[in-house]
Amino acid sequence: MRILLLSQFYPPVIGGEERHVRNLGAALAQRGHDVSVGTLQRPGSPETELDGAVRVHRLRGTLQRLSGLHADPERRHAPPFPDPELALALKRLIDRERPDVVHAHNWIYASLLPLKALSGARFVVTLHDYGLVCAKKNLMHLGTELCNGPAPAKCLPCAARHYGAAKAVATTFGNWVSSFAARRIVDRFIAVSHAVADHTGLTSGNTPYEVIPNFVPDDVEVPGPQDPCLRELPDGDFILFVGDMMRLKGIDVLLKAYTGLKQPPPLVLIGRRLADTPTEFPPNVRTFSAWPHSAIMHAWRRSLFGVLPSTGPEACATVIMEAMACGKTVVATDIGGMPDLIDPGETGLLVPPGDAPALTGAMQALLDDRALLARLEATGLTRVGRLKAQAVVSRIEQVYRDVVLAAPAEVAMAAYRNSGRPSCR
Repeated sequence: MRILLLSQFYPPVIGGEERHVRNLGAALAQRGHDVSVGTLQRPGSPETELDGAVRVHRLRGTLQRLSGLHADPERRHAPPFPDPELALALKRLIDRERPDVVHAHNWIYASLLPLKALSGARFVVTLHDYGLVCAKKNLMHLGTELCNGPAPAKCLPCAARHYGAAKAVATTFGNWVSSFAARRIVDRFIAVSHAVADHTGLTSGNTPYEVIPNFVPDDVEVPGPQDPCLRELPDGDFILFVGDMMRLKGIDVLLKAYTGLKQPPPLVLIGRRLADTPTEFPPNVRTFSAWPHSAIMHAWRRSLFGVLPSTGPEACATVIMEAMACGKTVVATDIGGMPDLIDPGETGLLVPPGDAPALTGAMQALLDDRALLARLEATGLTRVGRLKAQAVVSRIEQVYRDVVLAAPAEVAMAAYRNSGRPSCR
């Protein structure tokens, strides 16, 4: 098949979603598909290039030109409503690539909605977050509590606190309109966890969807020499956290829980510092940022176990898969997509979000009972196969086959319905 992947960002801009799209493109190409990627233009990057066997096209949108709209100049996001210039660029790209399936990730899908009938391609959208119903994408009302569903009186003040009033109105209403249209136009949604499917309303509606997680490559061996930054890691055991050092990731809960441990090994934090990152850390806590992915994978292999104490509903935490693929267990919170990835008491441990004493108890249990830790690691290493490319990409391929094979039947049904309508003459 000819497959066009759409992603608002693509390496060298890197994150969990971008890595997923890149890995998906490479895996599909290895399976014999003709794969191209459409992504937003980035200063200094060529308009067209080859990433292995995958053709990468960088497209410009009108809102990208308005630098004042974006807090991070490296990440000028696609809007949740059609961008005229981006839509035109997508039309040209589709005419050039002639895909059988367009598979979009994140809000870039909104600029394709007006083109669906003209493209002739089937349209698949993966939901990596809660952006189908939440203008902030994280489903946290006012940043403090899990939202129980969208409503104007709730969404606008919440979005305004995050974006400012003007951007909040455009983002919230634009997202509602695009979401309404997408549920009628998209051929198949893929939700990366049951939490995403549930909170975005897919489980209670008639929109076709599948729950398929992100994945890690089949071969997770870390190639090449170790990065010099690894010399900064502790020589012995250490607990590892990987992610943005922010309250939504539970960083304050983790630090409080860590201080309650008895004779703990060092705690290593690797991730970006943000506005709400703590300014002070307990003794024996080491913080690092901007590490290359290969170095992070080396760090996982050298760690004792991992911890991901998010207080928000993580959609599908790739960091858990990477830890498991490296033979490490994770203590995580029982929220969002985490229960999809961890079988509590078998491959890892789950604790209530925001509960520092429970997190302390779970970490202490692994420190005190190395037999338990070894059992969790062994079971996790066995079961992580269901989260690797061979298993997951096959499921995505089946979605492509299903929507392509459904097309002739839908066209025939439409013709049948039309044949029964009275003539306008």
